[in-house]
Amino acid sequence: MACMNEDGQWIVLMGLLVAVGLFFLALIINQSALVGQTTAEGVLEFPKNDIRDLREAIFDYVDGGCQEAVQKDIIAISLERKNAVVSFSVGQRVSISGQQAYPVEIHYNNGVTEYDETVYHY
Repeated sequence: MACMNEDGQWIVLMGLLVAVGLFFLALIINQSALVGQTTAEGVLEFPKNDIRDLREAIFDYVDGGCQEAVQKDIIAISLERKNAVVSFSVGQRVSISGQQAYPVEIHYNNGVTEYDETVYHY
């Protein structure tokens, strides 16, 4: 007991520091994977192409003279094929920057995503 070797305490302390460092690195990597997964799921769940197709059909409806039967068909097809509740309305022609345009309000809801927009169609 006359002389104790204290070199072992430094080894234990360094081991503890390395373990804490590895724990924080694992925590950061785990959180980054969760954030990436959530973002990817959000992008996949947003029905971008469905809304784009709906917008194109509505613009064709406006160009074709706004027949009420066509509007009912667009709503029925959206509900049947896309399981989405769709409503839209076309306002009176307005002048925007010297050009005449129809304001079109589109509402899309498929239970997961609810989307509203107002577009001016020339």
